[in-house]
Amino acid sequence: MTPEIVEKFLYDHFAPWVLALEPKVTLAEAQKTVLEIPVTDALNRTGGIVCGQALSALADTAMVLACGAHEGRMIPVGTVTLDTQFMRPASGDSIRAEAEITRAGKSMIFARCTLFAEPSGKAVATATATFAR
Repeated sequence: MTPEIVEKFLYDHFAPWVLALEPKVTLAEAQKTVLEIPVTDALNRTGGIVCGQALSALADTAMVLACGAHEGRMIPVGTVTLDTQFMRPASGDSIRAEAEITRAGKSMIFARCTLFAEPSGKAVATATATFAR
């Protein structure tokens, strides 16, 4: 898998409001998929903190794309569960999502994702999800 293939799948198949986050795929390997979004005024809530809805959407998107990268081909999946833990306020220039598959079964795929604020590199949230194939 290449970041270009994964990003093309993203821009061909995801909702316009997800694409409005301006996600950029920077790594797409079986072990890890990495996306980054710029922090913009549209994502900030009061106090200049990135809203939780944007962070959850980024984590979900990164894990969906990680399912395909793990399989070696992009596959359609549906989110069954999504659990996001917010650890600290997210701010900075961008948010980086690092997603990995923890188990890929015949009908379900389990994933986790950590979100980092850049340029500080501090983890701001973690998420886990289950996907149906």
